[in-house]
Amino acid sequence: MLMRQPFPNLQFTYTPPFGPIVQESGVQFSVFSRSATAMRLLLYNKVADREPAEIIEFDRDSDRWGDVWSLHVAGLKHGQLYHLQASGPWDPDNGHRFDSTARLIDPYTQALAGEFMKSDDGVIRPPKCVVIKDTFDWDGDRHIRRDISESVIYEMHVRGFTKSKTAKIDSGGSYLGVIEKIPYLQSLGITAVELMPVNEFPIRDIYGKKLDRPNYWGYDPMAFFSPHRGYAHDKTPGAQITEFKQMVKALHAAGIEVILDVVFNHTCEGNEQGPTLSFKGLENQVYYILSEGKHFSNYSGCGNTINGNHPVVREMIFHCLRHWVHNFHIDGFRFDLASILSRDRKGNLVPNPPMVELIAEDPLLADTKIIAEAWDAAGAYQVGSFGSARWAEWNGRYRDDVRGFWRGDGGTLGALATRLAGSSDLYEHSGRPPFCSINFITSHDGFTMNDLMAYKHKHNDANGEENRDGDNHNISDNYGVEGPTRKKSISMIRDRQVRNMLTTLMLSQGVPMLVSGDEVRRTQKGNNNAYCQDNDVSWFDWRLVEKNADLLRFVKSLIAFRRNQPTVRRREYLTGRPVDGRKIPDVSWYAPDGIVLDWSQQELAMMAYIAAPSRVEDPEELGRDMVLMFNSTGQTMDFTMPAMGRNMKWNLFLDTAAVSPADIYPDVDGPMPPDSMVVDMPHHSMKVYVSGKIPGEGKKSRG
Repeated sequence: MLMRQPFPNLQFTYTPPFGPIVQESGVQFSVFSRSATAMRLLLYNKVADREPAEIIEFDRDSDRWGDVWSLHVAGLKHGQLYHLQASGPWDPDNGHRFDSTARLIDPYTQALAGEFMKSDDGVIRPPKCVVIKDTFDWDGDRHIRRDISESVIYEMHVRGFTKSKTAKIDSGGSYLGVIEKIPYLQSLGITAVELMPVNEFPIRDIYGKKLDRPNYWGYDPMAFFSPHRGYAHDKTPGAQITEFKQMVKALHAAGIEVILDVVFNHTCEGNEQGPTLSFKGLENQVYYILSEGKHFSNYSGCGNTINGNHPVVREMIFHCLRHWVHNFHIDGFRFDLASILSRDRKGNLVPNPPMVELIAEDPLLADTKIIAEAWDAAGAYQVGSFGSARWAEWNGRYRDDVRGFWRGDGGTLGALATRLAGSSDLYEHSGRPPFCSINFITSHDGFTMNDLMAYKHKHNDANGEENRDGDNHNISDNYGVEGPTRKKSISMIRDRQVRNMLTTLMLSQGVPMLVSGDEVRRTQKGNNNAYCQDNDVSWFDWRLVEKNADLLRFVKSLIAFRRNQPTVRRREYLTGRPVDGRKIPDVSWYAPDGIVLDWSQQELAMMAYIAAPSRVEDPEELGRDMVLMFNSTGQTMDFTMPAMGRNMKWNLFLDTAAVSPADIYPDVDGPMPPDSMVVDMPHHSMKVYVSGKIPGEGKKSRG
């Protein structure tokens, strides 16, 4: 009888068919170009070389197979530096932009080395491509495969997280720096990091000059398959691959998944005035959406738009996603300006776009989380209607409605209730459960949580655009003084509002996303578009961990409660009807006086009674009933506990108006309500009472 032998360290890898492939006898280079008349391989000995040491011509007869140019070069190996160079028609009116002098980045290169070099001859010398042979030992690492409904996402910037001197580490601003701070991430309790773009983007301008306004965020892709060399501690060509994998492996060992923010909507080549660095010089009319066959369509707001629904580009994107998932063990993706993937080759939005469906159905991505930023820069807004149930979405409506309620905007009571209950108005019609909603109040794009309570207006003068950049619709307030203040009355309201927002986020149905630094009140000094601020404006100030330790304790306790409490992370929507065998509704809404809420009232104060599910995923998991009290008015009010819960034992879990440590009780053992069941609710505050444990009835089917 044959026995299956375990091989715990055997890893599944994925080899794209293009780019350089290392073989025993040398390296095979393959590149797509339909319209090129000639193709050359430029080989370099050192990163600092301005000119190639050898130029090898592809033979049109023996090295071209259909539209693929493929050449084997004997004797080459891992670490070889190269560019491509293509000749062809210069015919912009018909979409062709070949430049026989341009040194081109291979679209499938797995690593880049060096910088753009200074030029006095007009020739652009971009970073060099690196031939890579993967020998990394994953030591049995696998994808964590945590259900997205169980996730707490932490959006962060690899460089900014540890670049500040206050991080007090040797490898600040790098992949290795993230590893050194994993204990902090573990203590916070998050389950996944969502990394702002880590694929290659320019560090200097195309002629090697230091950029006055660097693209710190990284939303300017230059090589989709390559980890950014600027985040490597070791500057040896290709070292970024090893260090990136070390980071992923260490995060997985800590139980933390890795989600990448990917930008398949434009490249750094820009429009007609932009440089020829890669795609333009290989097959411009295929890789980009062109209007009238010649002008770059700009649905991204960045000068050009990737032609994602062209079969060749679609294939490239799939190879890229599989490469990151199976060669770098990435657990998921957040697709920047994902609505562009819904546009056809002429730029029209189409129903059931093939690209969106194929990503959801790809068997090699089946274990992968896929999250859409369901809009683009040309007016498409598809929140609630992007793709199938496999797709989750950044819920921009959640952000706006929660901000509006806590700011005191009229008519937002019902909107808050809908967001708290899982945004069924957006997702239920398409058969998507509440965990398809990625709830967030802040993101990298906009004010930080601290600044949302300190500034009415953006202050982006440091960006060099006379404060014209950035969103003007911030739904923020300063509560009397623009910016920092010593007035205790204003500081008190701001403190409460930060806690109100964070509490609402963590106790809403759906999946919460927290922005790095919000847990310790990181500030960008009112800058709501810090894309070019590679400095203390954007970097995580680690002194805040101690300075705002009380808020950090509050957030840690909130996250721990969420992860342990099935009541706030259901797989079905709250409906107001009895479910799961209990005789009480899953959610009930009450006015402050304890009677059923009149939704036509304008007063921004209410209670939500959320009943624990009696059937849960884990039969040993015990839910708790919860009463959430919201007072977004400027007056202190009395709230009367609903009659349905007066015969139950309740303990205070949190009070956003209280001073630490009385603001939160991690063990849910806070004071009981008064015997009168009338609770004093200060202005701009929230209280949460939690019942004793409700025994579960066993594992619930996911069918």
